[in-house]
Amino acid sequence: MSTDDESFHPLGNEWEDELESMLDDTEYDSKLGMEMAEDAMRVTKGELSEAEFHERYHDDVMEEFGEDQRPTAEAYEAAQEEAKGTFSRMLDAFDGDGEETRRETMKKMGVGAAAVGVGAFGGKAGDVTESVAGEGGHGGTETQEHSDVQWGMTIDLDRCDGCLTCMSACSQENDLDMGVNWMYVMAWEDELHSSPDGGAGVNETGGYTDFNMGSEFNMLVRPCQHCTDAPCEKVCPTTARHTRDKDGLVLTDYDVCIGCRYCQVACPYGVNYFQWDEPDVPYDEIDGLESPENPDEITHAKYEYGQRWVDSRAPRGTMSKCTMCPSMQDGKQGEDKVGTTACESACPPDAIQFGNVKDEKSDPYQHREYPSKSRAIVHLTNGTESSKSAPSVDDINSALSDGDDLETAIGNVEGLTEDILAVMKAVEIISEGTEPGDGENNTILSSEQDILAAVEAFEQYVDLESDDALDELQLGDGSKQQARFLLHQYTGEPTSFKLLEDIGTNPNVTYLGQEPGPEAQQVPGPTKYEDVDLLDKRQEYLDDETVGRIDGVSL
Repeated sequence: MSTDDESFHPLGNEWEDELESMLDDTEYDSKLGMEMAEDAMRVTKGELSEAEFHERYHDDVMEEFGEDQRPTAEAYEAAQEEAKGTFSRMLDAFDGDGEETRRETMKKMGVGAAAVGVGAFGGKAGDVTESVAGEGGHGGTETQEHSDVQWGMTIDLDRCDGCLTCMSACSQENDLDMGVNWMYVMAWEDELHSSPDGGAGVNETGGYTDFNMGSEFNMLVRPCQHCTDAPCEKVCPTTARHTRDKDGLVLTDYDVCIGCRYCQVACPYGVNYFQWDEPDVPYDEIDGLESPENPDEITHAKYEYGQRWVDSRAPRGTMSKCTMCPSMQDGKQGEDKVGTTACESACPPDAIQFGNVKDEKSDPYQHREYPSKSRAIVHLTNGTESSKSAPSVDDINSALSDGDDLETAIGNVEGLTEDILAVMKAVEIISEGTEPGDGENNTILSSEQDILAAVEAFEQYVDLESDDALDELQLGDGSKQQARFLLHQYTGEPTSFKLLEDIGTNPNVTYLGQEPGPEAQQVPGPTKYEDVDLLDKRQEYLDDETVGRIDGVSL
């Protein structure tokens, strides 16, 4: 274990102390949970082997829990039948004397995913976040080798407007209790970035001021990272917390979870919740429990491997977190929902791109690898009032005639401006013409094809390759370099980062935008939680609604 003045947990001493206090309130061994969490992170960092980790704690886990099914991926099939019934035993353990005291203690502590400071996720002092390496640059670490599918996200923080719609959609989709936020959206500021003035989403490069992607606040969106090497899974004694081989989703089997909360301690990101009380929504009222088309088809509960309950809100006494909507990924809600999530579908500015992060044609891959081009495509095709949309082929053909000059042609197409046409042409210049294919969630490439077709239609009437046209559109000599420069003016040059990447968990969420610094603090955002019927437990838990560092200690 670490010393008193040095925390093993990346979220800091106070968070670690709260976790240990939380474990003290359970029937399970607090010291064992803390030690296992620390060593699980040593495994992800490469300081300890999986075999050494398992051997080190096998006897203690057997003594404490009467079983040791770690590692989940190897032990699940043999453990499935043995694990049944542990949930009921756990509930029995909670009954009797002392229950109300424990419950009230937990309510007062308010420990949950919201109680994590923004600054804990920031780079070290003096670090400089590297920009994405051009269009088609660094794409992160490879994920699971045994599958061609790894669900994940690329989230454009500069495009997030802080409306909290994603959180509301997640809560509604999963029937979550008030304040159980599986996705968390926060505004922040640090010594270098203030809010709202000078925050993210303000294009200060000049020339294309209509591209206001999000809000003027610096934003951070934090779902579960669905790590390829998840320490929360390593410490679970019952296989309840497991990673699906077929698609890399990190899920919790509610029927097998015994509520020991070791996963909560081992998570570097603070995204786990313990369901202390009976859920507000009874089991038989879970939204989408049965498919309206087929009443016998359960969509939100016990369907994984025929029996495992891994989706929707958790029952009393178990752990829960963001699931990335497995019932959608498995086609239980219709084939059109495969490759989507509730939060992504609900996001008005299209800040969230979900899909198979291994598929080069998927939205998260394209957004990660070609951020400036993808930002421009999303902005021109997402169809909101705040965006100026690219015209369709039909719009162009119905408005233009042979012999139109550039100025006349632009004026004849409703909604078209010189700036929009310039961005469309820039996309066409740098495009490699990759077609979307048959995969799920490849809307960016589909939209790119629409833009290319529109440019081709426009060029049947006006030559956009002429020196005069290129000069008018500020595209210089029409080279890819000039096109990228124009897109950078239009969308900015986004930086790319992953939260706590040095921990070695290989998170499958990539961010575009400004990374919080180590002194980052949460500030009131553009939308109040109470205005959208959400509860921000973080605000209740921390003094003066402050997040980041308190009394010199990072949360």
